[in-house]
Amino acid sequence: MPLAPADLPAPAQPSRRALLVRGAGLVAATAAPVWLSPAQAQGQALRPTPSQTEGPYYPVALPADTDADLLRNGASAYGKGQAAWLTGTVTDTRGTPLAGGVIEIWQCDQDGHYHHPGDGGRADPAFQGFGTVTLGKDGAYRFRTLRPAPYSGRTPHIHVKVKLAGQELLTTQFYVQGDPGNARDFLWRRLGEEGQAALTRPFVRGPDGLKATYAVVVQA
Repeated sequence: MPLAPADLPAPAQPSRRALLVRGAGLVAATAAPVWLSPAQAQGQALRPTPSQTEGPYYPVALPADTDADLLRNGASAYGKGQAAWLTGTVTDTRGTPLAGGVIEIWQCDQDGHYHHPGDGGRADPAFQGFGTVTLGKDGAYRFRTLRPAPYSGRTPHIHVKVKLAGQELLTTQFYVQGDPGNARDFLWRRLGEEGQAALTRPFVRGPDGLKATYAVVVQA
């Protein structure tokens, strides 16, 4: 005689351990890898860093010394202004480090002069004024330079250019958070709130001295 439903044996219930293992497997299958940024994990592209004008003082010819220390030009050391570290990373819009790329910076000396014929050759020869770093696997860069100084008509800033395989990907400028000259600067005002937030950082005193950190995102 067939068994009534009440007489059928109850299905085996999974143990608590089995439930935990099954749940862990589901989480592992659906979670983003730990190395992904929040934007990447959600499939969102990072916002590219705003571009800005190159300006009139990009070097006509690169100086003999183009390393990452702008406060020493050959054997000469520059002692004016505030020494500072300029650090950060360069990635593409997916958050992938721009390994093998190059970041260049150039800026005026403490008295507001560039190493450029258009500035009358008045820049202090001890200030290198231009530097370049090849980005490693992590896309990081680090310069030793001068906290940017103002000159007539401009707020303090550092010019920046990013290249990959000889191709220019970005030209822009870095600004100093809280500098009173920002609000009067036509290029800084033109950026709008989002652009200003991307390119303006504080110079903060730390164990290794004054430092500012800028993250750069390029279309690559």
